[in-house]
Amino acid sequence: MMQLTETTAQRNSLFNAMNRFIGAVNNMDQTVMVPSLLRDVPLEEDREMTKSLKSYEDEGDMYSYYQLLKSIRRDIEWGVRCAAADERRKESMKIRRMNSSASTSSSISSSSSSLSEEDEEEEEEEDLQKQFQYHLTGLQGVLSKLTKQANVLTKRYKQELGIGGWGQ
Repeated sequence: MMQLTETTAQRNSLFNAMNRFIGAVNNMDQTVMVPSLLRDVPLEEDREMTKSLKSYEDEGDMYSYYQLLKSIRRDIEWGVRCAAADERRKESMKIRRMNSSASTSSSISSSSSSLSEEDEEEEEEEDLQKQFQYHLTGLQGVLSKLTKQANVLTKRYKQELGIGGWGQ
């Protein structure tokens, strides 16, 4: 059977980043047989994890972070299912549309002599491409950090149980 080598571009794809994260969380989930043992393990002890956990330090234990990682995996696999968040998002989109349509109509009337409609469409497309690249890069970075943190949590759980070298 022929084995395909992964190129740098493939390694940096969003699909592969999501698969690595999901794999790390699945490994964490299979390793952590008694999640409640994580309740007594403070986040402060692990410098790697706490660098990006400023907002979760209030919760104080690794159990809450374990639950968060599983929740993010579920959202990636099944989509965000929070109806209240969807409602708020729809509401804010309505407000933005009303505000942007008012400002767009006034800006279009004042700039119609300087830019043709084709130029405006090209600018919007360029802007969308830049926004997509920006958010894609950010998402890949976040997934990479979350993958590392799932691996750290798994390793830490093994250390707490005294099975640090097991399964590596």
